[in-house]
Amino acid sequence: MRLPRQPETRLSGWLIVATKTQELKLDIERIGAVSAILVQPAKARACYVLAHGAGAGMRHASMDKIADGLADRGIATFRFNFPYMENKQGRPDQPAVAHATIRAAVADASRLCPGLKLVAGGKSFGGRMTSQAQSKAPLPDVKGLAFLGFPLHADKKPSTERAEHLAHVEIPMLFLQGTRDGLADLGLLKPVIDGLGPRATLHEVAGGDHSFAVLKKSGRTNEEALTEVLDTLAAWIDELA
Repeated sequence: MRLPRQPETRLSGWLIVATKTQELKLDIERIGAVSAILVQPAKARACYVLAHGAGAGMRHASMDKIADGLADRGIATFRFNFPYMENKQGRPDQPAVAHATIRAAVADASRLCPGLKLVAGGKSFGGRMTSQAQSKAPLPDVKGLAFLGFPLHADKKPSTERAEHLAHVEIPMLFLQGTRDGLADLGLLKPVIDGLGPRATLHEVAGGDHSFAVLKKSGRTNEEALTEVLDTLAAWIDELA
């Protein structure tokens, strides 16, 4: 474990938010260690275990923006690399390895953020691996799952098979989805979410793609779309029992 950075103070709207960032090592039983980052604002009220997508690791600029934005809203984040990303391998890990990594991350987040409401999920692949892990055996202390673009199917290959395991997830789920997401045809995703009943919530980001980027002709910026995503996520976390 590396020493924590000095607390960072930055202006968020009219508030001055002090955050502490720790560079850590996450030990995964029988697999090895990977890098992790805990970003914890003063007086945090929840922690989001944030898994990265298939093509970009935990240090990608988009992950930084999500962590910083949630810190501004009083929510800590624990993010980490999957072993394939840590070791600079091209293909994502097998599900069993990804699930073990997520379980280790949840355990560390719970230990490092005692008393905080714990939520898990992440971007695309990371979110789907989290829900798979939860469907096999509940992640201890996790109150809900939040997906930043659930990858329902491969690009231009509409299907719902990737969502079948969600029927076995018994905690609340939030699906944040762009209406232009090429990996989640809303015509297929909406019936899946409806079938999950009241434990699943869908929030559509108008004009957003799989990363919530919007077209210039939409009349708003990518930053405005991300603000919508983070505001929605923070409000949903606050409503969790």
